[in-house]
Amino acid sequence: MAEVNAIMIRSRFDFIAKSPVLDVKRSGFGMPVIGRTVWCNRRRTRGGVGNGVKATMQVDLEDEERLKRLEGLEATLGLDVVAERELKEKGFLGMRKTKLVCTIGPACNAIEDLEKLALEGMNIARLNMCHNSREWHCDVIRKIKKLNEKKGFCISVMIDTEGSQIHVVDHGAPSSVKVEDGSIWLFTAEKFEGSRPFTVQASYEGFSEGIQVGDSIVIDGGMATFEVIEKIGNDLSCRCTDPGLFLPRAKCSFWRDGRLVVRNHESPTLSSKDWSDIKFGISEGVDFIALSFVNSADPVQHLKNYLLTKSAKSVRVLAKIESLESLQNLEEIIEASDGIMVARGDLGVEIPLEQIPAVQEEITSVCRELNKPVIIASQLLESMVEYPTPTRAEVADVSEAVRQYADALMLSGESAIGSYGQKALSVLQMASSRMESWSREENRKNFLPQHQLGVSLHDRIAEEICNSAAELANRLSVDAIFVLTNQGHMASLLSRNRPSPLIFALTDDDSTRMALNLQWGVVPLRIDFSEDIEANISRGIELVKSKGLVKKGDSVLVVSEISPARAASMASQSIQLKTIV
Repeated sequence: MAEVNAIMIRSRFDFIAKSPVLDVKRSGFGMPVIGRTVWCNRRRTRGGVGNGVKATMQVDLEDEERLKRLEGLEATLGLDVVAERELKEKGFLGMRKTKLVCTIGPACNAIEDLEKLALEGMNIARLNMCHNSREWHCDVIRKIKKLNEKKGFCISVMIDTEGSQIHVVDHGAPSSVKVEDGSIWLFTAEKFEGSRPFTVQASYEGFSEGIQVGDSIVIDGGMATFEVIEKIGNDLSCRCTDPGLFLPRAKCSFWRDGRLVVRNHESPTLSSKDWSDIKFGISEGVDFIALSFVNSADPVQHLKNYLLTKSAKSVRVLAKIESLESLQNLEEIIEASDGIMVARGDLGVEIPLEQIPAVQEEITSVCRELNKPVIIASQLLESMVEYPTPTRAEVADVSEAVRQYADALMLSGESAIGSYGQKALSVLQMASSRMESWSREENRKNFLPQHQLGVSLHDRIAEEICNSAAELANRLSVDAIFVLTNQGHMASLLSRNRPSPLIFALTDDDSTRMALNLQWGVVPLRIDFSEDIEANISRGIELVKSKGLVKKGDSVLVVSEISPARAASMASQSIQLKTIV
C-alpha cells in the first residue's frame, strides 16, 4: 500500500492517514469514507493509563480470508421480530426510535394479549408491585420470557417498587369505582378484608393526623376530590366535590387553602415489602427495577450496591421523580441512577400544574446531558382507559415528549386496566413515529450541551469518539451506525447525541442487550464475540445483511469499544466508515 502525505489534525490526538486501495468517489470532511478506520489505542501501564496516546487512521478492507473465518462461527443475532419487520417495511429512516413501555395488569396479562402488545411495539413490560400477588407477577414474567424465546421478541421486564406509600387509600374493589358528586365516604385506618360500601381504607393509622374539617383530599392527582366534613376519631367523613374514577390503591394528597398540606414522616424509601419484591425480581431475572419515592441519591446507591452482591446479572436501577424533594436533588439522583422515570401524576400533586411542562423538559434535558435514559410516564393517554380514541390534547402531549427527545413513553392504566390497551399503544407508536419524521424533515437540531462526562482518559476518549461519530454520521448521511459494546456504554453515548441514523448495538452480554431496549434509537443485537475485533465487526454486519436489513451500496459507520480484558495489553476504540459490498 503506497504511502501518501500524512494529514495532521490538531486536536487531542494526531491522525496519520494512508490511502485506501479502492478508488473512492464519496468523501466528507476532506477525506474518503469507504474503508477508512480511526483507531485509538491505549497501552496499559502499571499504575494507570500511559500519557502517550497515538491514533492512527488506516485502511481496513474486508478480505476473503476474514470472510471465510466468519463461516462456521455460531451466533445468535437476537433481533426483535417487530424491529426486523418495521425495518423492512419502513427502512432506516422510518424506524421508530422512541421506546415504548407498557404496564401489565388484569386487562392484558393473558399470553395472547401480551403477544398483541409485543406486536404493536412494546419494548419493556412494567409490573407495578403495588398490585396483584407474587404468583401473578411470576406468571406474567414467565409468559414474557416464553414469548421472547419462542416468538423472537426482545421484551425487557421492569418491576416498579411500591415504596413507603404513606398516602395510599384503597376502596377494596378489584377495579375502578365511579364516585358520584355529593356522595359521602368514610376514610378509615381500620383493617378489614374485601370492600365495604362507600368506605376507603387508608394504608397507615396516622393518616388523618393534622387534617382539619374543610381540607380537601385529592385522589391520584385529580381523578376525584373530597372535602373533609367531619373527624370521627382517627377516621374522616368526606363529601365528594369533584366526581370521577377511584382506582384501587390510589394515591391521595391533602390540601388546605390551595396549598399542599406537608407532613413529615420518618419512613425509608425502601420498605420491607420492597426488599422482598426486589429479591423476587432478582430470582426471576428482571432487567430493570424502578425505585419509588426517591428523594436523594442514597437509596439508589444502596440498592445498586446490594444488586452487585446479590444478582448474577446486571440489573439497572431507575429512580422515579415524583416529589418536590426529588426535584431539589435532581442532578445527584440522576447521576446515581441508571435511568429516570418522570412520574408526572404524583409530581403534579406537589408542584403547580402549570409548572409540569417546563419541569418535564428540564428533567429530560438533564438526563440527556448526563447520559441517562428517561421515561415520560403518567396520564399520556388517560382517556383511553375508557374510550377507544385519545383526545387531541393527549396526542399533542405525546408528541411534545417525543420532540424533547425522551428515550421512552409509558402507558399505565391505559394498558393495565383499560379496554383499549393495544389501541393506546398503537397511538403512541404512530404519534412518536410521525413526530420523529417531522423533526427530521424540518431539520430540527436539538444540540447537546457540551458537558464532559468522562474523568479518566479512557472515558474521555470514548465520549469524544461517540460525539464525533454522531456528527460524522449526520453530516455524511450514512445509512446506519454499528457499535460493538461490552456493557452498552458507547451505545448509550451515541444515543445521547440523537443521531439521525439508526444505531445497531452488537453485544455478547444478554443483560446489556435487554438494558439497551430503553435507549433512544438503539436496536440491540446479541452475537458471540471473538478476540478478533475486525472479525466481530464483519460478522455483525454480515448477519444484519443476511436479514436483508442492509444492502449492497449502503454506507455504515462502525464504532467499537473493547475493554482491556478482551484485548490483552491493548484497549481499543475506533470509528470506521464502510460501504456494504
